[in-house]
Amino acid sequence: MSKPSAFRAFGHRNYRVLFPANVLSNIGTWAQRIAQDWLVLELTNSAQLLGIITALQFLPSLLLSLYGGVLADRFDKRSLLVITNVGAGLGSLTLGLLVLSGQVQVWHVALLAFTVGVFSALDAPVRTSFNSELVGQKDIPSAISLNSANFNAGRLIGPAASGFLIVLFGTGLSFVINSFTYLAVVISLLMIRKGELFISVKPERSAKLKEAVNYVLSHTEIRLVMIAVFFATTFGLNFQIFMAVMATQEFGKGPAEFGILGSILAIGSFTGVLVSAKLEHLRVPKWVMRFGMGFGSLLMVTAWMPSYGSFAAILPFVGGMALMMLIGANSFVQTNCEPTLRGRVMGIYLMIFMGGTPIGSPAIGWFAENFGVRITVFICGLIVLIAAVVIAIVIKRSPGPEPKTESLPVITDPQN
Repeated sequence: MSKPSAFRAFGHRNYRVLFPANVLSNIGTWAQRIAQDWLVLELTNSAQLLGIITALQFLPSLLLSLYGGVLADRFDKRSLLVITNVGAGLGSLTLGLLVLSGQVQVWHVALLAFTVGVFSALDAPVRTSFNSELVGQKDIPSAISLNSANFNAGRLIGPAASGFLIVLFGTGLSFVINSFTYLAVVISLLMIRKGELFISVKPERSAKLKEAVNYVLSHTEIRLVMIAVFFATTFGLNFQIFMAVMATQEFGKGPAEFGILGSILAIGSFTGVLVSAKLEHLRVPKWVMRFGMGFGSLLMVTAWMPSYGSFAAILPFVGGMALMMLIGANSFVQTNCEPTLRGRVMGIYLMIFMGGTPIGSPAIGWFAENFGVRITVFICGLIVLIAAVVIAIVIKRSPGPEPKTESLPVITDPQN
């Protein structure tokens, strides 16, 4: 643990306590995402309604991520995380019980998706800034690798496990299991020793959102990177809609095959984590845009895959390129903002990261239902590509050298 390795973060007791609970939580979160999408299709058989409910789940990120960042800078982060995990767990449990009792209706799914989204929106910026308090500045690079591996392990296991659970027991059990993973996180948070936390900046009750907004607006490259993230996440990161509709309507597959697609996608994401760890010097704006161009181009190719097998085969490449772009963007933003503003700046970042989904998902669902999923995926990839190219040109023409970057905690999903 004392040597420079990717496992040094495990030398901190608090990190060791929380890590396995986060593994379970990531698995449960991905299992619930698959179950929720399949439940909506079971109840409605509508890509448009799937898009609307997905939008409702992420609408709170548009409305509340900024205030989650303010809370992160104002109050004790561990206490805030206990509250958000309890709230999200109760929402998941309620939906699971409604499904198991046979009483669930589509409005229940919409309401509870929104409720869980509220707690997730508040949780994400708090969790982001809490990572450095667990391991301290020196071991943050180790925490980056382990957190990314943790998240993608959940993404590998959760979708496939949920697909088979749906085949055997229906969708309800996935929601119930996820609710207990939130409980595991709460117990782990309560076991953390406050005296062993690395708190370099104490909570500031007078912290104001306006300070962070002005900071982002005054830093051109941070602002441009956030704009690129908006286009990539709003139009590109709609894999759950793309995969659900492609699996069912284009290839005539069932829930098990749908769940497997999520795990196959995660293989590429996991590979992207490993590659990005070796290429930390590329976490600068011009490379973020290059990865964005690759992501958009691959998404366009994905749209025309002729079979389930060929569609599954290209997903790892799409997922890997997307994750390399997002790791680079997130790392650049965090390493180029003031520590006293980090919670609020990441609140802005996460609002942009997740906040575009309420805008894009309903439109994408409607477009897929009326014009076909293939042309929808192609157009989304084209938008991501054009945005990355235009922003790359603007960055190249902008005066001044690129800021020096360093390794800080990276968030590849609001749940990590």
